[in-house]
Amino acid sequence: MHELAITEGIMEAAVPAAQAAGAKKILEIRLKIGELSGVLPEYIQEYFGIVSKGTIAEGAKLSVTRIPVGISCPDCGYKGEIKDKKIRCPECGGTDFKIISGREYYVDSLEVE
Repeated sequence: MHELAITEGIMEAAVPAAQAAGAKKILEIRLKIGELSGVLPEYIQEYFGIVSKGTIAEGAKLSVTRIPVGISCPDCGYKGEIKDKKIRCPECGGTDFKIISGREYYVDSLEVE
């Protein structure tokens, strides 16, 4: 259910930014959503139709790019993505790493007219 609040936050960011740029309509909102963020794009899409109704974002396309999980391993110095679902460093197998990406979600850009 937190996707409703997130969708409202997307609108609170996108609409004023578009209006400040003189836009009359938002055609597309491009989102970046991390694999570990817990945000489900299909729910964002569902709620977007509701919260955008009657605004300059009504009918806009939502495009989502997923951000993979990235780590920094102090044991071997590896910095990069974890490609599979194993929670280990792909270089040394260590589990004492720091997650450096994959938890975030944000509006990346807008297409307006």
